[in-house]
Amino acid sequence: MSTVVSDEVPPAPTASESRTLKRAVKDLREGLFTSELWLHLGWQDIKQRYRRSVLGPLWITVATGVTAVAMGLLYGELFGMDLNFFLPYVALGFIFWNFIQASILDGAEVFSKNEGLIKQLPAPVSVHVYRVVWRQLIIFAHNIVIIVAIFLIFPPPLNWTVVLVVPAIALYVLNAIWVAIVFGILSTRFRDIGQLLTTVVQLVFFMTPIIWTTQSLGKTGQSSSRLKLVELNPMYHYLDIARGPLLGQSVAFYHWAIVIGCTVVGWVLAMTVMRNYRARVAYWV
Repeated sequence: MSTVVSDEVPPAPTASESRTLKRAVKDLREGLFTSELWLHLGWQDIKQRYRRSVLGPLWITVATGVTAVAMGLLYGELFGMDLNFFLPYVALGFIFWNFIQASILDGAEVFSKNEGLIKQLPAPVSVHVYRVVWRQLIIFAHNIVIIVAIFLIFPPPLNWTVVLVVPAIALYVLNAIWVAIVFGILSTRFRDIGQLLTTVVQLVFFMTPIIWTTQSLGKTGQSSSRLKLVELNPMYHYLDIARGPLLGQSVAFYHWAIVIGCTVVGWVLAMTVMRNYRARVAYWV
């Protein structure tokens, strides 16, 4: 019996199917549609954190409210600010900053803290990202009570621009997702990233007008040059698009343009990271 040897050369191996943009998009889509899972997990995170406490999740509101009022009174006196404006200014700054800060720091730990669940539960990687963002939205919802209380005591000059807070929060959510994807995946490989982010976020807090205003930067000539330095901080623009409408202020378009630009760049980076490293998360955690 003769053996026929084929001269046909086998096709060259193609790139791994798991490292394609299509698979990255599929993961995000399937994770989003698995909403029952991440909605439940996010709510369980809140319940677990405040189990056996008297006030439960209301501690979120109490802690944020006390901090905002204390800082508003202290720095209002130091800077000689009108408390009718400055207290709502600081309170809103704290509430929106807490969402940004927690999205970054919790996002960096989203996979490393869920090692067991990732290895045992066959679910899209993005489920854990949606979980952490949903958890931050729950915390933000608790803090709305503070906004209502302060507005009842210090009513701001609201106008139709208040509706702009809705697209601002939508941009916050979109940014929280890409931040959790990028820092969450990279932090599973390089654990020092989480520690670095903690230090950087604390530094950025003091560089962002939360407990101080751009009007307190100094005299007119000095203020102009200092304001240009402040505007190099993206967090300034993120806060302004959400806080400004609630204070009855008009927000310049360039603030929105910068935030939207950062969002687009962030999502390009997130899709690149998802495409290249999504499949390795289970091995890195």
